[in-house]
Amino acid sequence: MKLGRKFVEKPWGRTELPPMFDAPAGKRIGEVWLTGDGDLPLLAKYIFTSERLSIQVHPDDEQARARGLAEGKSECWYILEAEPGATLGLGLKRAMSKAELRAVALDGSIEELIDWRSVEAGDFVFVPSGTIHAIGAGISLLEFQQNSDVTYRLYDYGRPRELHLDAGVAVSNPGPFPQSLVQRLSGNEQRVLVDGPHFTLVLTDRDVLVDRQRWVMPLDGEVRADEETAGPGDCLLVEADERIETFGARLLVGAKFRPS
Repeated sequence: MKLGRKFVEKPWGRTELPPMFDAPAGKRIGEVWLTGDGDLPLLAKYIFTSERLSIQVHPDDEQARARGLAEGKSECWYILEAEPGATLGLGLKRAMSKAELRAVALDGSIEELIDWRSVEAGDFVFVPSGTIHAIGAGISLLEFQQNSDVTYRLYDYGRPRELHLDAGVAVSNPGPFPQSLVQRLSGNEQRVLVDGPHFTLVLTDRDVLVDRQRWVMPLDGEVRADEETAGPGDCLLVEADERIETFGARLLVGAKFRPS
């Protein structure tokens, strides 16, 4: 099944997206969610930025359930395009107490304390729950995540949007980001990018994870499953034991994590 597209307006989005998305005219689209029927456990989305996103954090499952939510949010990003000088904010430059985190979020100095790292096409980042993070301007990326929309904003550069300081500080890990969670990928590489605890994601050119329901996201070329064809900008939801055919395609294939 080819998943549908849900266009989400954001103050940091773009009025023009690549033609394949057929986005509504005159709207500032920041996210394109690839959605289907029912409550799917995972979500793929495209993100397009013209300005920095808020400095934010997501809770883990236990923290989310303590707040009456179904689950937390861990996510990962595959960078499709990045303008010269584009950056990602990943963790803080130094460890600090939660009291200090609250203070720097309130006075805005968190903007200088977050670790802004240069980024380029082909980079991959796993962002576990609790990570203080922000996506910079001039970036197009494919995000794969737990299907949860819980976000706590710590700082938003003076935009008139709600902040969530108490909740955000409570669930944050206020320290540096592990370099091991950043990967720089070559054009034809085959690699397991994430393998737990919530999902598995593989960069490949073939049919993988065939024993479970999977999200198939072409980066180039075409993929076919059950008479549906997909290319860049699409996502196929393929059931366990259903096969896919690839035609010059590099793919991201994701699925729920299954311990071996």
